[in-house]
Amino acid sequence: MRHFLPNGAELIIRPPVVEDALGLLRNFQRMTQETDFLLFTPGEALELNEKSEEDFIKTYLKNPDQLMLVAIVNDTLVGSITVNHGGYYKRGHTAEMGIAVERAWSGLGIGRRLMTAMLRWAEQHEKIQLLYLQVFGSNDKAMHLYRNFGFLECGRLPYGIQLKEGQYADLVTMYRRVKP
Repeated sequence: MRHFLPNGAELIIRPPVVEDALGLLRNFQRMTQETDFLLFTPGEALELNEKSEEDFIKTYLKNPDQLMLVAIVNDTLVGSITVNHGGYYKRGHTAEMGIAVERAWSGLGIGRRLMTAMLRWAEQHEKIQLLYLQVFGSNDKAMHLYRNFGFLECGRLPYGIQLKEGQYADLVTMYRRVKP
């Protein structure tokens, strides 16, 4: 999918290819440097390598019940969204989603476009009836985006996330039904 951002830059949203591994790795490592809202620390992200990202991409490419989309601006991977299907029968109607966009590209509608594309896929998926996600309780911007797409808060684990220097944040679970 091709879009144009308010700043005039071209945005491409598409499934990844294995050759995106280095771009995905660099994107993830940049994001862990700029925000505490990801589960990985910058040091943990540095332990990843291009091969691990290739393997990560391949898990999505070979499984029709999972989705990964990447956001590319000016030939640079700047964000992604994933959906991981519940798998087992009792969780087979559910899927967990995650999204991240680099700070430099925040506020330009990339997250909104990734969410829209992901929801179209989920609504057409024969098994998925319910999407859920977990977000840091202090990430107001992300929670606002999710609410705008119809996600509702259904649980909060106080002190569920350990931040730097002994600080904590709540871990919030949100969900959205995609089929009745």
